[in-house]
Amino acid sequence: MFRLSRPNAFHALVLIAIAAGCWAVTANRMEGMDMGPGTELGELGWFLGIWAVMMAAMMLPSVAPRVTLPFALAFLIPWVAVGLLAYGTVEAVRALDPAFLAWDRGGPYVAGAVIVGAALYELTSPKRTCLRRCRDPRVPQGPGAVAVLRAGVENGVICIGCCWALMAALFALGVMSVGWMVLVAALIAAEKLIPSARTATVATAALLAILGTAVAIAPADVPGLTEPDETMHEEMDEGTMPKEMDEEAMPEEMMPG
Repeated sequence: MFRLSRPNAFHALVLIAIAAGCWAVTANRMEGMDMGPGTELGELGWFLGIWAVMMAAMMLPSVAPRVTLPFALAFLIPWVAVGLLAYGTVEAVRALDPAFLAWDRGGPYVAGAVIVGAALYELTSPKRTCLRRCRDPRVPQGPGAVAVLRAGVENGVICIGCCWALMAALFALGVMSVGWMVLVAALIAAEKLIPSARTATVATAALLAILGTAVAIAPADVPGLTEPDETMHEEMDEGTMPKEMDEEAMPEEMMPG
């Protein structure tokens, strides 16, 4: 294994341009869709498409200074698999419809616990190990496109080990919220790019611990947090359009049949 050489400026500029375009698409497609924790994910095909765009928007800026375009695109493949797993998990929980997850019951405490759990993971040995490797991507032995693509996938898996808890926190805050996406993306970039990884992870842990505690205890006072409307969720489950949601803001795939 050899240290990844610095890519030329062309690759970095292309990756930044792709990420900027993905942010624009994400903001457009998610307008009016944030329902806070427990946000509807829509049909599987639609969700995976927008999830892939989200991952490109959130991850490419932090890898652009260090990798090439083919490597970066392969790097996103494991994250698409994570999206599929997340979709299945969320839909399975929704199918069970546990009463304690209602926002007027235990919902805030569960969401807060997920976020605090993400804070604790920031301080663990697996996080440090994955982050160290994530900050120092390496190319595989042997030339050729296949080797580069394999390295991208392998580093994507390492990045999942580093950032899965931050993504869980995003779901707990509202996965369709562009504002929370920006926050999580900024934390990921800081951990990968600033000189002191330890400083970044400790600061991230402190921020998440405070945020999780606030979500659990006083969710109405958390800036940018959309509290779930139980009536809206019930209407969508019954196949009717909630009055509070602008139909034009919903993609066709999310519209009740």
